[in-house]
Amino acid sequence: MLQPRPTADPAPLPSRRLWLRELAHPALAVANVTPNWFAVVMGTGIVATAAAGLPWQPPGLRPAATVVWGLAALLLLVLLLATAAHWVWFGATARRHHDDPVLAHFYGAPAMALMTVGAGSLLLGPDVLGERLAVGVAWVLWAAGTLLGLATAVLVPYLTFTRHRTTADSVFGGWLMPVVPPMVSAATGALLLPHLPAGQPRLTLFHGCYAMFGLSLLAAFAIITQLWQRLALHKVGLAAMVPTLWIVLGPLGQSVTAANLLGGDAALVLDPAAARVVELGGVLFGVPVLGFALLWASIATLITLRAVGGRLPFGLTWWSFTFPVGTCVTGASALAQHTGVVALGVLATGLYLALVAAWLVVGARTLHGALVTGTLLAPPVAPAP
Repeated sequence: MLQPRPTADPAPLPSRRLWLRELAHPALAVANVTPNWFAVVMGTGIVATAAAGLPWQPPGLRPAATVVWGLAALLLLVLLLATAAHWVWFGATARRHHDDPVLAHFYGAPAMALMTVGAGSLLLGPDVLGERLAVGVAWVLWAAGTLLGLATAVLVPYLTFTRHRTTADSVFGGWLMPVVPPMVSAATGALLLPHLPAGQPRLTLFHGCYAMFGLSLLAAFAIITQLWQRLALHKVGLAAMVPTLWIVLGPLGQSVTAANLLGGDAALVLDPAAARVVELGGVLFGVPVLGFALLWASIATLITLRAVGGRLPFGLTWWSFTFPVGTCVTGASALAQHTGVVALGVLATGLYLALVAAWLVVGARTLHGALVTGTLLAPPVAPAP
């Protein structure tokens, strides 16, 4: 017999249930699976991939990172299945996500989640999957994430320009989410260059990665400029949106990573003299941008501490404390490798420790809010008139 489709009734059940206590029915766990849930995969995956490139590799780090990568892959699979169920059971709700001027920007998260797990497959997967299968998985996830990311980079700004209602103080860190995926494609694509045949295949991917690097970088700087102006003129705003300020570190750190990874692999496609220029260009670009990232991180820290003093509410936006910081770890690690500057390696290690601490805190609270109480999965309640 067919079971009736669950409805998004927010009325709570009696709290005898040990799991999902705030949901009227367990099936409602998929009623509110929005694109920003994929930030959980991004934040978990970057803990693994950032560890693989650290200058300091203590015993046990790589096996631990491999376990975390496996967790990220499992979370990705669960979220893909939950998203499919959400579209089947709550299709009307799912089809309205793109009309929300805040939520629509987080369509960039699924693309980055795919490529983050794919990068982990390439960097850590061979230990458990074997070289051939790990590279194959990385290619599939990179291709899917790149196509999805290019689509969000075009369509979400198009919706913002033509349909979403925005005001002078609407811009927030989440506006960066749909334009950052091509930068992730550039960085992870550089890792795949050695796995392509020499000649046109490598040359095409190399230049394609640089094109996506420029696409994302220029769009990100345009948005960051608007965000700075909004903060100066309209101040910080709602405390719940404060964590999204950390998203700015994402395109900054990832651009440093991409520039140096592409520079490091330039010798695969260019003559030695040109390859050396490209490699040096990655350093000349990366050091100043990393400096600006540290400036923004300092400002964001002060604003966050101010919000914590006023009881910063927990939400999925807290995952902004993870992935963007992780990109700064990978950027600092790449610069340390290309420059030999020990201080950059120390910076990368310090940022990684902060990343792990943030991931543990945010992960524990998300686990409690999602599985124990179910509050993070509960459908939003319409405000009273």
